[in-house]
Amino acid sequence: MKVTRRTLLGTIAACFSAAPGFPAFAESDWPSRLVRLVSPYGAGGANDISLRILAEQLGRSFGQQFIVENEPGAGTRIANELVARAAPDGYTFLYAAAPFATAEALYGKLKYERKDLQPAAMAVMAPLFLIVNAKASFKNLQELIAYGKAQPDGLTFASPGAGSQPHLAAELLLRDAGVKGLNVQYRGDAMAYTELLAGRVDATLTAISTALPHIQSGDFRVLGVASAARSDIYPAAPTLREQGFPNVVASGWFGFMAPSATPQPIVERMQQEINRALADPEVKQKLLAQGLEARPGTAAEFGKFIDDETRKWGEVIRAAGLKGE
Repeated sequence: MKVTRRTLLGTIAACFSAAPGFPAFAESDWPSRLVRLVSPYGAGGANDISLRILAEQLGRSFGQQFIVENEPGAGTRIANELVARAAPDGYTFLYAAAPFATAEALYGKLKYERKDLQPAAMAVMAPLFLIVNAKASFKNLQELIAYGKAQPDGLTFASPGAGSQPHLAAELLLRDAGVKGLNVQYRGDAMAYTELLAGRVDATLTAISTALPHIQSGDFRVLGVASAARSDIYPAAPTLREQGFPNVVASGWFGFMAPSATPQPIVERMQQEINRALADPEVKQKLLAQGLEARPGTAAEFGKFIDDETRKWGEVIRAAGLKGE
């Protein structure tokens, strides 16, 4: 068989591009077509809205289309599995959410493994605020706890779904406060707020953007925020740490992940452009309006954060005997 110079060069290029750890030749042209950003929730929520804000910025930066694909259901596991099984070519990313770190503890063996996805960049945090009915007798966290200890059945918390971040944060607060309690599950924040307004539950932990109209109308009172420091979203709220509960730190969060074999140069470029987008004052303001704080950082920092969240909430889930549905 006659081997031409073109054939030989093509064979050498193919060998090198397939070699582990060697960047594919096409990486320098990435992205050369549209990129899918998979949201684990439906349209209209904080995950979807913030992803669309960032997708627009990424499209401008790369000069290529970044589209949002909503794949809701199964506590984010449908989207997680879809991206875990996607081609590792840099054209599919997951906009992972907090349930990513709790899925295994809640549901047991999954159809994908955590190692099937690699962190690319943290994006935003959604601090959880402790909210009560403004007509309730308790005016601060200590009074709420004292009230709970005086009740035969303790405190009742409204949560938007079993195993959700507000549910787990409430379990952690009850445990650390030494108060008995019950987490009552509702389908979303709206129903939880209705019950809180009616006085049928004592409190809820929630992202403040959806609760803000009730706060501004004087129907809800904010007792604190479960974040490491006071939030720019509502700086008047003291942290639960300030009020004697250093371990009760809980937030919703969203960040980008890619199939594990995605080339590092692509992941690094995504990280750089995501951080650039998050530093944009207009983007930061848009996110704050949704009750979200920009959280730029490295892929390594995001990976450590996920590991810490997995360990922390796994302990809470096992201690409370929680099981996902």
